[in-house]
Amino acid sequence: MKIHPLITTSDELAALCKRLAKSDFVAVDTEFMRENTYWPELCLVQIADQKEAAAIDPLADGIDLSPLLDLLTDNEDVLKIFHAGGQDVEIVFNFTGRTPHPIFDTQIAMMAISQSEQIGYSNLVESWLGVAIDKGARFTDWSRRPLTDRQIEYAIGDVTHLTQIFPMMLDKLIKTGRGEWLNAEMEKLADPEKYRSDPSSAWKRIKAAGRNPAVLGRLKALAHWREIEAQDKNIPRGRIVRDETLADIASHPPKKQADLAKVRGLSQGWKENDIGRRLMETLAGSSPLSADELPARNGRGAPLGKEGALVADLLKLLLKIRSREIDVASRLLARSDELEQLAAGIRKRLGILEGWRFEQFGRDALDLVEGKLAFAVVGGKLKMTHVDDAVDDVSEPADTAADAAQ
Repeated sequence: MKIHPLITTSDELAALCKRLAKSDFVAVDTEFMRENTYWPELCLVQIADQKEAAAIDPLADGIDLSPLLDLLTDNEDVLKIFHAGGQDVEIVFNFTGRTPHPIFDTQIAMMAISQSEQIGYSNLVESWLGVAIDKGARFTDWSRRPLTDRQIEYAIGDVTHLTQIFPMMLDKLIKTGRGEWLNAEMEKLADPEKYRSDPSSAWKRIKAAGRNPAVLGRLKALAHWREIEAQDKNIPRGRIVRDETLADIASHPPKKQADLAKVRGLSQGWKENDIGRRLMETLAGSSPLSADELPARNGRGAPLGKEGALVADLLKLLLKIRSREIDVASRLLARSDELEQLAAGIRKRLGILEGWRFEQFGRDALDLVEGKLAFAVVGGKLKMTHVDDAVDDVSEPADTAADAAQ
């Protein structure tokens, strides 16, 4: 494979992208900094096919990234390979309003062919190629120039290894017949709505107790205000106000700006500065959350009660067993909140009751909730059995939990 020197000019980049556009797939990775900003600062892009690889300097004076962005977002003939690519995709979206497509994520794919929940890149490379990654440059400040040869070599390795791993991984997916399982997951990763910053929905990311419309209405208004403040200043939202402080203010709103000085997490300056004034104006202008916006009573985080919690625990046990049996990461089969909703009696719009997830797990999950499925210890191993067949299936003394889900 040919490794190019760091690309710093528009002509070099355009020529590279023209060649890569003829490839079946390209591996892509980015290096960025976001510790001190709201928007991630793109510092380096690495890209490779099976013939050549290069690192691109987006901070180079006058460089035009359009050929690269067009290759990633407009060329449907080239598959884009990432590993844990959510943040990489977000950066492309921030530049273009579009996402790379079609897309393949090796971290997600590993969940379909092993029980690895979120395998790291270095572990992925070691398990497939037997190569130990040099982690010395992992905490590099990628915004500083010039970059050293070691830094560039480290960064390019992230994509050259992927070009070797992807064909092997694809072959295994084809052999196991699980490639189709991933189609929906890859489309979710490439969905532009996933990366669209909507201040009006920011409150949903904050943990808040209860369903009080007035409290949640204040939280929605405050989260929206904080998002705008952070975007305008291009600093992390937590630098404005931390989540727990925002939730506390929503639950116990101060009556006047001077009271902000008493709020844990805010400095004395808030009692008289402009940002404190804007916070108080936001509170004053908030309104209770509408009934349509209130989180469902039996949605994620809603109390299940003792019986519901027991059923949810049994479903989680079932998930572990099935994950082990078919060698799939449990997270790919089902999420904890889906299990809790199923235990609470919810049946609509649950991913585990649709498509391949229903065939592999959802059908048994329903049977367990309805008391048709039991756990049994057979030969020292925990197994599942349908209640009607339990007597025939168990040839040794067994402990069963058939009634526990009723």
